Amino acid sequence: MSRENLNDLLAFLAVAREKSFTRAAAKLGVSQSALSHTVRLLEERLGLRLLTRTTRSVTPTNAGEYLLRNIGPHFDQIETQLAALGQLRGTPSGVIRITATDDVIAYILRPRIEAFIRKYPDVKIEINADLKLVDIVAERFDAGVRLGEHVTKEMTSVPLTPDIRFVVVGSKSYFQKNPKPKVPHDLLKHRCLTIRLPTHGGIYAWEFEKNGRDVKVRVDGPLIFNSIFPIRDACLDGVGLAHMPEMIAEKYIAEGHLIPVLEDWCPYWTGYHLCFPRHHQNTMPFLLFVEEMQHEHKIENTVHS
Repeated sequence: MSRENLNDLLAFLAVAREKSFTRAAAKLGVSQSALSHTVRLLEERLGLRLLTRTTRSVTPTNAGEYLLRNIGPHFDQIETQLAALGQLRGTPSGVIRITATDDVIAYILRPRIEAFIRKYPDVKIEINADLKLVDIVAERFDAGVRLGEHVTKEMTSVPLTPDIRFVVVGSKSYFQKNPKPKVPHDLLKHRCLTIRLPTHGGIYAWEFEKNGRDVKVRVDGPLIFNSIFPIRDACLDGVGLAHMPEMIAEKYIAEGHLIPVLEDWCPYWTGYHLCFPRHHQNTMPFLLFVEEMQHEHKIENTVHS
């Protein structure tokens, strides 16, 4: 196959994956018109239409899906092996793509990443903040951060934290006007700050446990968010009660700005894990990243089956 054909295939793969000529052109550093011309010439040479174009979207045809599924991984492997050449000169390099929630990024990844990028300046880390449990493989991430119970059997996981718990907190000003709840169902009488989970589309029901008894309470309140940090801020403002990871609340509890309630009903959950596919191409940069991130730097890889 000629070099020209290889370049045309790379252009097609970029458009098919981005589902947009505009985004693919920006990624490749070429004009949109030049990219469209390249793909059209490839289709003419193959005698097949590879993309269906509308004014709003670009989607692969059956032939395009075939190329994307069967040719794409080979190019990805070439890119992976080229990136691994950095190992031969003693300087790991490459790009690591991670998906995690914003609180995990702030409280778990960020403190450790600073040391990592100082050690390995040629490694780039791309972090995508998303509350949704995205498909790590389909979205071409190297790894994602999940609570232990969300680790699937297809994933290998490395612990990032010890067990954690979620706490219910309110501000001093809120409790000056409202009594403290004594049992979870008392929350139905309170203004609660809620979060919508994009994976399921519903409002998260607060979960509790005591003496082996599990309780879920579908709380209600004046504000619904899709991120935990606005919930924390609204709680500090006295708008209502909040349910959040203890790591986010502990500073404000220690300073007296937030008051925890229902503590004996708040169980511990399996901590956060860095999850990646079993078949992941374990390049040197990624292995170094895993080692740097894991809890207490102990190599305790757990395969969930």
